Amino acid sequence: MLENFWKDKYPEGVSSEINPDSYPNVLAVLKDSCQRFANKPAFTNLGKTLTYGELYTLSGQFAAYLQQHSGLQPGDRIAIQMPNVLQYPIAVFGAMRAGFVVVNTNPLYTKREMEHQFNDSGAKALVCLANMAHLAEDVVPKTGVKHVIVTEVGDMLPPLKRLLINAAVKYLKKMVPAYNIPGMVRFNDALAKGRGQNFTDANPKSEDIAVLQYTGGTTGVAKGAMLTHRNLVANMLQSKELMASNMTDGEEVVICPLPLYHIYAFTFHCMAMMVSGNHNVLITNPRDIPAFVKELSKFKFTGFVGLNTLFVALCNDEGFRALDFSKFKVTLSGGMALQLATAERWKKVTGCNICEGFGMTETSPVATVNPISNIQLGTIGIPVPSTLCKVIDEDGNELPLGERGELCVKGPQVMKGYWQRQEATDEILDAEGWLKTGDIAIIQEDGFLRIVDRKKDMILVSGFNVYPNELEDVMAAMPGVQQCAAIGVPDEKSGEAIKVFLVKTADSKLTEEDVKNQMRSNLTAYKVPKYVEFRDSLPTTNVGKILRRELRDEELKKLGKQ
Repeated sequence: MLENFWKDKYPEGVSSEINPDSYPNVLAVLKDSCQRFANKPAFTNLGKTLTYGELYTLSGQFAAYLQQHSGLQPGDRIAIQMPNVLQYPIAVFGAMRAGFVVVNTNPLYTKREMEHQFNDSGAKALVCLANMAHLAEDVVPKTGVKHVIVTEVGDMLPPLKRLLINAAVKYLKKMVPAYNIPGMVRFNDALAKGRGQNFTDANPKSEDIAVLQYTGGTTGVAKGAMLTHRNLVANMLQSKELMASNMTDGEEVVICPLPLYHIYAFTFHCMAMMVSGNHNVLITNPRDIPAFVKELSKFKFTGFVGLNTLFVALCNDEGFRALDFSKFKVTLSGGMALQLATAERWKKVTGCNICEGFGMTETSPVATVNPISNIQLGTIGIPVPSTLCKVIDEDGNELPLGERGELCVKGPQVMKGYWQRQEATDEILDAEGWLKTGDIAIIQEDGFLRIVDRKKDMILVSGFNVYPNELEDVMAAMPGVQQCAAIGVPDEKSGEAIKVFLVKTADSKLTEEDVKNQMRSNLTAYKVPKYVEFRDSLPTTNVGKILRRELRDEELKKLGKQ
């Protein structure tokens, strides 16, 4: 057991331990930070800035509305389905203050995905962007959702600008399909109704669930990771501890292009930056690189949280390369593997090193990270404070340093388990609190870890987990499909791209476009395959299980990567 192995591996000034019980819950951190940093900027989006004091006031108004008008009971789940807009932190913290559990929901979900998540979580309420409300109109009647709150992109802006932005999105860009949800409430009306009303701030126990964060796991069936208040408090303190030597409380300006509904951005921007009183600049659409760069030009930012795909796109942009990087000092990378060439180019363009880490939804998410003062490219760093790692063989035996095995993580940020899925929980989390990650790693003599392979078949597209089983279920439902399989293949832009293989029945007239259209109508865009290949047969075991590994190996050979 490497119990004390990492004690002396932390840089000077960084403690090897944090106290996850120094705050009883996330709300205690919120209250403390919003008082200490009341006049400091918390979030900026579309030219509007909310201070920490304003965030506390508005989240209180939303909490009051929910307690007085929604009919929800303490512990009920509320789905929040928004991109990076100011309404997101108001809704999340308002829901928590009202005593409810947040269910983060991807705004790009299809009806099928929404229906599964709302039903699985037992969500009783939904806060969504108007752009997705037409989907909610069809999905909500098939779920237990009884209360729907709809917001438009510009709702937190001053009146005239709000009117212009919302009209442009709806009428010029035609991004808001018509919808009709009986009993729906507008977000700003909810805030107005909550204003001045009494409400009781919730005081959840540290082991109570704060967030149900959905992840596919190895089975492809989306499961809710139960992240407790203690999990989130631990991870925000762990992240803060490793950045403390490079970041000053209340003084940093950190760019947030990754979606807040994703656990990586959620924990960093809504949690770790909150406890530090720092300023988060929310980017609603990072795919629009020119608009993104224009927004960046307005700030002398000090930090940036991103992933490999985004770093590549920005470095290729002339406007980005011309920005003022004089205050820039911290870049964090996660969600997908950081490529060495990308890290080197980013450093050349910005003067700032990229600090790579590793985590999972099940670890809230940060498990390891490169200390900012001691970055070792090609590794995922060292365990964050109060965290242990080990690698095991297929029989569960711990392996010595330098040997490859499945990476396991233990710490106060490890989830409580999967929501209403004890069997799936038992497969990944043992009685001692060790979480199996499904990734194959090596622990080096210096304490740094390297991921060398993936045990699971998961495909990682631009930082998003895609699970072959889900893709194969959709393909298998198509008439004329006899066999199918999905794998990830290397891709310069997205890290991995999806390639699917199909064996058609003798009479099938199925085309590549038919397959892609079927996937588009049932799955989020990033799950749609880039490549479709029809074959006469697929490699299988003697019991007929399709061997995805063989398909991957064939593709790598074609690319000369094996």
